[in-house]
Amino acid sequence: MKKGKVYLIGAGPGDPGLLTVRGLELIKTCDAVVYDYLANPRLLEHARADAEKIYVGKKGGDHTLPQEDINTLLVRLATNGKSVARLKGGDPYVFGRGGEEAEELVDAGVEFEVVPGVTSGVAGPAYAGIPITHRSFTSTMAFITGHEDPDKQDTAIQWDKIATGVGTLVFYMGVKNLPMIAENLIKNGRSAKTPVALVRWGTTADQQTWIGTLETIADIALREKVAPPTLIVVGEVISLRGRLNWFEKRPLFGKRIIVTRARAQASDFSRRLEEMGATTVEFPTIETVPPDSWDALDSALARIREYDWLAFTSVNGVGYVMKRIAETGRDIRDLAGPKVCAIGKKTAASLEALGIRVALVPEEFRAEGILSVIGEVGGKKILIPRAKEAREILPEELAKRGAKVDVVTAYRTVRPEGNKAEVLQLVRAGRMDMVTFASSSTVSNFAGMFSPDELAEIIAKVPSASIGPITTETAKKFGFKVLVEPKEYTIEAMTKAISAHFSS
Repeated sequence: MKKGKVYLIGAGPGDPGLLTVRGLELIKTCDAVVYDYLANPRLLEHARADAEKIYVGKKGGDHTLPQEDINTLLVRLATNGKSVARLKGGDPYVFGRGGEEAEELVDAGVEFEVVPGVTSGVAGPAYAGIPITHRSFTSTMAFITGHEDPDKQDTAIQWDKIATGVGTLVFYMGVKNLPMIAENLIKNGRSAKTPVALVRWGTTADQQTWIGTLETIADIALREKVAPPTLIVVGEVISLRGRLNWFEKRPLFGKRIIVTRARAQASDFSRRLEEMGATTVEFPTIETVPPDSWDALDSALARIREYDWLAFTSVNGVGYVMKRIAETGRDIRDLAGPKVCAIGKKTAASLEALGIRVALVPEEFRAEGILSVIGEVGGKKILIPRAKEAREILPEELAKRGAKVDVVTAYRTVRPEGNKAEVLQLVRAGRMDMVTFASSSTVSNFAGMFSPDELAEIIAKVPSASIGPITTETAKKFGFKVLVEPKEYTIEAMTKAISAHFSS
């Protein structure tokens, strides 16, 4: 059997956006992912569905696997022919024991590759508003372990050299030894007034930063109960934090928000929230699937020139109609004939991106908006390809006005299996700030994914944001406290409204 290959990948400092392009490419393709405590679990979402995922985290003496067993595991997986993405927090060769794992692979004759990552010693201070070098302050820096190998007889840290010989000192894994670190630096000539920053969980929504001096920082850490993982940054560059602290000043910094949209649509909404500082928990409550039968849609498309209007109510409707057109050997020209109406700017944009001219986009992004602007429809034939479960108000009202309306199922929405344990854990820990609903079906499906007691617990602790009045009405029927509803019923507007709510 041909041996596999092991990729020692730096998973970055915590923010999943700081993973390298090469690292992401390998996570997507490898047969197995072996990951550490400091590797963001969201990175696993990129792994293949059939990939083996193995946690080998180590924290504070609690080791899932000793390092020797991790080495053996990597060799075994590769020997069995698997490609292995070995995810290590930060950079694999910066206090990540990646060198030891590489040596073990060489001894076993296993091919390997190192994919460097963004180390926390650079990223953590940067996200705390601290550049570790600056021409006005220092041109030297040093990364130092604050937790040496316990089996070593003597320290390898030359305190007399680094205390005054290096401008910025960054200690990894040293918060438990903070009093000793401060004492050694002062004893070897560093001023007791030297600024010190503690950066915990840097680059994540849990980031916390404390500022002191060498003579005060140990007391601050004790009083604030600072725990790992925390970086210790020593140097005059810390004085720049007041001007350069960008990350913690974002309007949604530290907020955790549940996104309940379908997975295919959640990423855009999540990205918008995360750009404002939020951490999103994607919990899709809707999944779109093809209809039980294509007969009705196929028949309507074959008779498309009989219709005066073709009305799309969602981006999903556009996608499934275009998919079916391609599958049946047609092309976009086969939609020629009726005028096209789209509910919502995103729906209109998806049509225009295909070269389809949209004749009508109502200002109000729901069914009632079409009714207010479409004009005289008596005797007109209107085709509406949509979800099987959609609201009936649009076809019913058009029919009352004398239109002949054909509603055909282009897709169905179903309730997926979600990781409700994660949501409940965050809610019970008081770490969930808002749940968002982009449609009435996301509300009802969300409610249906929890037991009555679990849902009551969530409703009592977590307020909600709704995209519009129809969704709000549904949410209130279940008992949700709706604190945010934008004036314009779009994801962009809801994002801004959420930001304004927390800012106020």
